[in-house]
Amino acid sequence: MEPSPKALKFVSNILLPYYGWKHQQAGLKYPETEKSFRQTISCSSRSDRGFTVLIDKIKEKVLISFDANFVDSRHQNWLEEVRYKIDLNELEPQPYWGFKDLYHKAGTKLYNCFFVLADTKKERGKEYFCYSKIFQLSQFSLNKFITAIEEGLILIDFDARTGHNHGTKFRIRNKRIIELYENVIEIN
Repeated sequence: MEPSPKALKFVSNILLPYYGWKHQQAGLKYPETEKSFRQTISCSSRSDRGFTVLIDKIKEKVLISFDANFVDSRHQNWLEEVRYKIDLNELEPQPYWGFKDLYHKAGTKLYNCFFVLADTKKERGKEYFCYSKIFQLSQFSLNKFITAIEEGLILIDFDARTGHNHGTKFRIRNKRIIELYENVIEIN
């Protein structure tokens, strides 16, 4: 789910051209001008390029923030390019997701579901599964979702390049997903 303001197509039109960097395969697999903006960020720390996630409970927004003071020294050339192209201030406008928008998007995919834990093994080229636990999950919780973002359990993953935006994802370790629900029933 791309951040708002949606009309700006923020990832493609701002993050990638102004904060992106030369793609590793530029000039090889992709054109020489190919750029990349790939960041996995959370509330619990800043990325090595100065990006983080902030929660504004009053405005009910999950925000993306940039602070040039937190850019790792190995990215100084990139930082100078950013300074030249746009400046080193906070993102303006600041990209965000409204709590209710996140809840409705996640709720359409995750409102009630089953979560299955399985051990796997391969024998002679075939993969086998041994189901160890099955959980029935219901009543996806917005409060638990926001708390998980705030605690750094949910990561936000940007995956864009000039030729293709693979989208922005919210990620959680699979065993932690049950913490996002009001009702969790283990099925024997």
